[in-house]
Amino acid sequence: MQPAGARSAGHTRERRELTRPMALKLGAVDNMKEQLKKRRRPGERVIIGSLFFAGAISIAVTVGILWELGKESLLFFTDEVVSVGQFFTSTVWQPQAENFGIWPLILGTMLITVIALFVAVPIGLASAIYLSEYASPRVRGFFKPLLEVLVGIPTVVFGFFAITFVTPILRDIFGTSVVGFFNVLSAGIVVGLLIVPLISSLAEDAMSAVPSSLRQAAYGLGASKLEVSLRVVVPAALSGIAAGIVIGMSRAVGETMVVTLAAGASPRNFNLGSDSVFGYILSPFEAAQTMTGYIAITASGDISYDTIDYNSIFAIGLTLFVITLGLNSLSRRIVKRFRQEYD
Repeated sequence: MQPAGARSAGHTRERRELTRPMALKLGAVDNMKEQLKKRRRPGERVIIGSLFFAGAISIAVTVGILWELGKESLLFFTDEVVSVGQFFTSTVWQPQAENFGIWPLILGTMLITVIALFVAVPIGLASAIYLSEYASPRVRGFFKPLLEVLVGIPTVVFGFFAITFVTPILRDIFGTSVVGFFNVLSAGIVVGLLIVPLISSLAEDAMSAVPSSLRQAAYGLGASKLEVSLRVVVPAALSGIAAGIVIGMSRAVGETMVVTLAAGASPRNFNLGSDSVFGYILSPFEAAQTMTGYIAITASGDISYDTIDYNSIFAIGLTLFVITLGLNSLSRRIVKRFRQEYD
């Protein structure tokens, strides 16, 4: 047997022999890094500069939009006939009578958005589950672009589709005395069909990103394909699905042509004390004007610059900007809150 001191010296010598090649490799890596830093790459600098310029343009455009909306909205709110308290609390929007309550326009926008989500979420999630879990690659490659073709159809076509196809069907089902020619339900259904590709595409991408090991583990426990889809894949992709729904909601809030053509051009002014909540205020069969619809109709009308009507569209636009900004921020929070990372 060797003495303990000899064994210790041998182990130390072996460690030195093992660490010497590693040190040489680390030194070579450091030298390579220094050489790469010193090497001039004009193409890479051009790419970095282009990316920075693109990002700066996006920020500048957003700041410019916010600046113009804020500047023109300030002219509206500083007018002597306008009250900030009335704008955010009144339920009557009649510019001719100097009543500027934003809630009738917000009500029309929210009613159409809720109806659109009731239509788009089930259809979008069902199509996403089919494309992600059931469809073959060949079928997926055919149907997914076909579904996304709806995004390229002009929204004015959807508006006329709502008037000439959806509204007559609703009036045949519920009666012409119940459903008006301009109504919220028709506009909401068509807006829902409009945002189906957006929700479906984002949800399908989130489901496809779920590792197959989770599916195989569930199959190994005896789960069926439907159970794997609903109890494994959908919960694992919840952050992407929820973000897609919120982004689709933002798209529905900002829709203009469909609601302008199908929902009507008169705000649904109401009184909480005297008007029926479900018979009139929240009725999907009555006409209602949205924020985007009012902006489109007023901006295309014969109004003079720097008038109260002209400035009002910027105040409504600023309100709409804040709502969509809040929804986009909500989607980012949802993604951050429910995001799951897999190895």
